[in-house]
Amino acid sequence: MTDPFITSKTRRATARHLGFPDDSAGIPEARWMRAMTFESLVHGERFVSELLTRTVGQLDLPRPDSVRRRDCHGKVGSTAAELAGAHQSASTGQATMLTRLAVPYLHLEHQTDATAVQPDFAIVCPREGGGSWLIMGDAKDYERIRSRIDDKRMLKGFLQVALGAESAAAWSRLPAGMLVHRSGALAVPRNAFLQPEPVVELLDDHRAEVRARAEERLEMRAKLGDDRPTEAELADFVAHRTAVFDPRTCVTCSLFSYCRAELRASEEPTALFTEIGVDRHLHATLLGDQTQAPKSVVEQVTATVTGLPQWRGRLRTDPAGQPGTIDVVVAKSDSAALGVHGVAVRANPGRWIRQVFEDPQSPLTRRAVMRLIGEAIRGHHEVGRVSVHLVVPDRPTADLLATAADSLAGVELSRLRWERDLEQGRPALTFDGADATIPEPLHEDERLAVSFLLEEDRARAMSLRTPIVDLRSVLAAHVTAGGPAMDSGRLDYLVTWAEATKPINHREVSDRIAGQEETPGARLSNVVSDALHGARREHDGDAYESFVADALDYRIDVVERALAVLDTVPSSRLREVYSALEADAQEVWGRRLALEASDLVRFSRTYTSWRNSHVEMLDADRKCATQLACLGDYGFAHDKAADAGVRELALAVVTGVEPLRLQVRSRRLKAGKKVVALHVDGVSQVELESTTLKVQKGSFKFGQMSTGLLGETADTELEWQPVVEPTLAVGDELVLADVEWFGKPFKNGHEIAVARPSQDQQAAPKPTCGPDSYASDAGEHYWCCRPHAAAEAEWSDTLAARRARGELNPDTWPPLVDEERFDVGQDAAATAAVPPSVAPDGLTLDDLD
Repeated sequence: MTDPFITSKTRRATARHLGFPDDSAGIPEARWMRAMTFESLVHGERFVSELLTRTVGQLDLPRPDSVRRRDCHGKVGSTAAELAGAHQSASTGQATMLTRLAVPYLHLEHQTDATAVQPDFAIVCPREGGGSWLIMGDAKDYERIRSRIDDKRMLKGFLQVALGAESAAAWSRLPAGMLVHRSGALAVPRNAFLQPEPVVELLDDHRAEVRARAEERLEMRAKLGDDRPTEAELADFVAHRTAVFDPRTCVTCSLFSYCRAELRASEEPTALFTEIGVDRHLHATLLGDQTQAPKSVVEQVTATVTGLPQWRGRLRTDPAGQPGTIDVVVAKSDSAALGVHGVAVRANPGRWIRQVFEDPQSPLTRRAVMRLIGEAIRGHHEVGRVSVHLVVPDRPTADLLATAADSLAGVELSRLRWERDLEQGRPALTFDGADATIPEPLHEDERLAVSFLLEEDRARAMSLRTPIVDLRSVLAAHVTAGGPAMDSGRLDYLVTWAEATKPINHREVSDRIAGQEETPGARLSNVVSDALHGARREHDGDAYESFVADALDYRIDVVERALAVLDTVPSSRLREVYSALEADAQEVWGRRLALEASDLVRFSRTYTSWRNSHVEMLDADRKCATQLACLGDYGFAHDKAADAGVRELALAVVTGVEPLRLQVRSRRLKAGKKVVALHVDGVSQVELESTTLKVQKGSFKFGQMSTGLLGETADTELEWQPVVEPTLAVGDELVLADVEWFGKPFKNGHEIAVARPSQDQQAAPKPTCGPDSYASDAGEHYWCCRPHAAAEAEWSDTLAARRARGELNPDTWPPLVDEERFDVGQDAAATAAVPPSVAPDGLTLDDLD
């Protein structure tokens, strides 16, 4: 009901009118300019032919005889005229790309005040049997994370394409004989250079959804009729609407502050739950029997009400702050997907090393970042530390580093392939058949960092791997902050709560953290981003360096505060277990690195057979991670045991001690089952001094655990006779687990074992592989330790043979798709001349993302 369609005002203008101006959901100037640069590339002559032919080819449509581009200038009349001309041209075999279209919104063709839908481009091409196809499209400069784009972002993009397709299909001025195609195209960056490529997808489901949403808006507008609010009536009109508020999704809306203020002023008991993002179905539970609610939610509400952090009682298993860790903070540029303004690195124990970059998006900048990290890793290896961990303040920092490493690895592999071409007297060509510019080889330290970060790319599929440690997630595992859970996504917010010794006001903390200029993670606030962009544009080097230095200093301070808080948390017995698991994996990586075999391969470029066989490793990893978490984390184990869908765990209450009798809240853990007590009144049994731990080759064995059979009684209670009887009292709560979940029971009756996942035996050098293994027996060592130089030489020869047969000819039909998308070729953004501008007032980051 606050849609501009209803109020005739943008939501940002509405927020200003209501006295709650939006100062957070805007678009940084650098981010806007990047979007405009990409849109100009999509519209420009350089990529028209490529985008058009690749879209048509992916849809298995006839190859056009020629292509052309026409500009509709964002006007409905011009769009209608150009569609008619393109339809006529299609009859002669010509395909047309139309840019900057304006199509009347669905069912609002005759409403003069309705805003038109403005697709970035559309393609008109010949249709078999006569007539033409209209293929709707849109341009989105989505960032690729580790060579791919997030599926949720792609979904949002195709919903916009579907709105254009549905509106065009309903338009009366669509030429007779022109049909809107069932599929649409989304132009996205092929790599970090913003080179556009089309992604084609069927729009049937998307069109059904946007049609339903459009009809909802039309129905609402029809109900209002002429009673839509005037300028004077707008405040009262909005005040009488009930917002479906969720701080996780509403934060990018311009009316977020207004809706939140309504909730803060409300005296309804559930308003606080809504304000902090508690799911609606839990409201009644929290007002009644809180034992039925997840412990994490209860802790969040308790912290909010009391103003004190809720410590979960979990002991530390992470390596943060320990020798062998490397702390890294970065200030990311909004003007480029892989742009970095500055970086600071500290090898523990040691001091911070800072570096500021004049050109954030330069490949040389990425190499400099890798050089700093590589030097730190090498330093740890030289003193004999096998396992290395990068510690970063948030997940976007890890994503940026891994994506930059992925980009540099692709360039290095391309260099090896091109050098083979030159050795064989062949021209070095890119995927598109253009002459390649051969880069300098990676420095030894750059190669080391790139290899390590690509190991993180493999590790992200595993639950137990920690080559990169997300400090925010580590701290969140130990303490629950009050206020909205999404605010705890910022490390500085979480640290502020963790440091609190006196009650604090969650609203004051939220507002202060959200309003400050600096952020703890890779991404900058809008204010700092605009300041840095302006300093670079005006060539003010001193101001630029000062801004970057301040940004790095803030991130360093937050990291050090977080580590200081974690130092107060005792270590878990399981820390040794997690360390051993990571050491196993890094031993394999060490062999990859030493033999330069498969250490520069991104996860998406690994063999299909390897990924298929990896499924069993993932299952073993997931089970081991769950069992260790249940052993060491009471909150995790409690919520698992309370879940009716979990068979292996259950909650129980002691109802008698002589004999020991339990009321077990499970129909599966019944008489005849052998169970083990994981937690007694919130105390983890593996953390007791009496519990023994043996780190074995194939498992982690825990002894002196309370295990025993459940026996029947005359009533609903069960008797329990563990070999090692814990100290219990009536009313104590236990978290029980089925012993068979951990494997075959031991005869001694007091031990359980957690199976240790095996090391990667697929596409990884074996312990017996050496530097000469592949050279001496290529057949035997083809899949384990074949060096990249040999692999890329072979691939180069294969590509040359395919090119000689005409299979890689740029003119082949249908056009080939570059599945690897390495960052090679010219930087398209560097040559695009886009005048400086700021985002229109009504747009938010949601419109770009």
